[in-house]
Amino acid sequence: MELKRILQGIDGIKAKGNLDIDVPNITNDSRRVENGSMFIAIKGFDTDGHKFLKDVIEKGAKVVMVEDESSIKDIIKKEDITILVVPNTRRALAICSANFYDNPSKKFVLVGVTGTKGKTTTTFMIKHILEAQGKKVGLIGTIATYINGKRLEDSDRTTPESIELQKMFAKMVEEGVEVVVMEVSSQSLKLDRVYGCEFDIGVFTNLAEDHISPKEHPDFEDYFESKLKLFDMCKIAYINVDDLYGAKIAKMDKCEMKTYGIDNSANLMAKDITITNSYADFKVKLGQRNERVKVGIPGRFSVYNSLAAISVVQKLGADPETIKKALEEVRVPGRSELVPNDKELNIMIDFAHTPESLENILSATKAYTLGRVISVFGCGGDRDSSKRPVMGEISGRVANYTIITSDNPRTEDPDEIIKQIETGIKKTNGKYECVTNRREAIKKAISMATKRDIVVLAGKGHEPYQEINHKKYPFDERVIVREIIEEMGK
Repeated sequence: MELKRILQGIDGIKAKGNLDIDVPNITNDSRRVENGSMFIAIKGFDTDGHKFLKDVIEKGAKVVMVEDESSIKDIIKKEDITILVVPNTRRALAICSANFYDNPSKKFVLVGVTGTKGKTTTTFMIKHILEAQGKKVGLIGTIATYINGKRLEDSDRTTPESIELQKMFAKMVEEGVEVVVMEVSSQSLKLDRVYGCEFDIGVFTNLAEDHISPKEHPDFEDYFESKLKLFDMCKIAYINVDDLYGAKIAKMDKCEMKTYGIDNSANLMAKDITITNSYADFKVKLGQRNERVKVGIPGRFSVYNSLAAISVVQKLGADPETIKKALEEVRVPGRSELVPNDKELNIMIDFAHTPESLENILSATKAYTLGRVISVFGCGGDRDSSKRPVMGEISGRVANYTIITSDNPRTEDPDEIIKQIETGIKKTNGKYECVTNRREAIKKAISMATKRDIVVLAGKGHEPYQEINHKKYPFDERVIVREIIEEMGK
């Protein structure tokens, strides 16, 4: 594509060199530079792309874009290189990417779901209902990318970098996708990964303490402000008005605001709620009538996620019968997921990795479990450390027995993380033990469980790996559970 077209919409460009050249590809990864490439230098948390300008030129890059003017002093005299200086290369990367792929988000309905919890389940619900309605649907999120029911690839992050995102959008256009549903993380909003996307509908699920760390958000205010950006980018938004921050957003003049909830007055409300160990059941207005809806995922949070999904799909024309049938059938990997096993034990995998989500899943299971709730959890390394003792205290208070273990320690010492969790559980009378090896912790929980108990494996959910020192090791808890039970049988 012609460079001039790629640069449309970027303000404050300083340019040296030829703008009338053709660019075969764009990248911000120096390892992916090819002959003729346009390289956009991004200042990341771990690496700074400005340090690789000489390398990318040697590899054949013909256009380089920077925001740090001092970085170009060694290449400024190269006559065959086009040099572009912009105020913000992250934002420029997003605009260039959208232009390069011919602004694909304008060619389908784009639904963005943001919030601390519920993004994955809500997007899966929307996808499942719309597919049942006969729509061609794309999904981008924490678990994987899907196009028209086909799982393409697992996700490294909730929302991809802008260049990868626009490339995926373009593929979805090629496949005839009519609606794209995507999880929109606070990081993607803060770092402009979704800048330039044409959102038709936005959804806000809730907001709780999470992602507060030097590499994510310095404080809660930054976290909240990042979430808000989505509602400057969409035409209509559906907001959970029972959430304190949702109630604030609903009063803001950002786009057309509609609300959903249980306790507070809203445009769409759930009434007469019943929750069991295998489903949630409630009344809600579908079309012009109040209908009884059953969703095959237990918990009060499932009611909120269902309301968000119903709000969106009704806007997009789904009929009541399709909505009811699809919600009863939908299942989401790693979200209140029961693992079938030969011992017929109740073993649930859930992605709960924040204080609120851990309390929700443990309280929900305790309400319907005849025996004990056995909690197995840890906390991720290189993330908000303040939540660790809080989560320890929650598990000690709610669960009947807790096994504190490792999650994704990343670059931290897992035993130190466990000690921080332990300071919280010691404030309670809860019975617990510490087993650093997560596989051994799961084995311990299964060995002590009866058919009346429930084992909750919290924190990793859909993740098929454990991340230690920048390396991901295979660790799918569904597989682990089956292996342990098979070993026990022998």
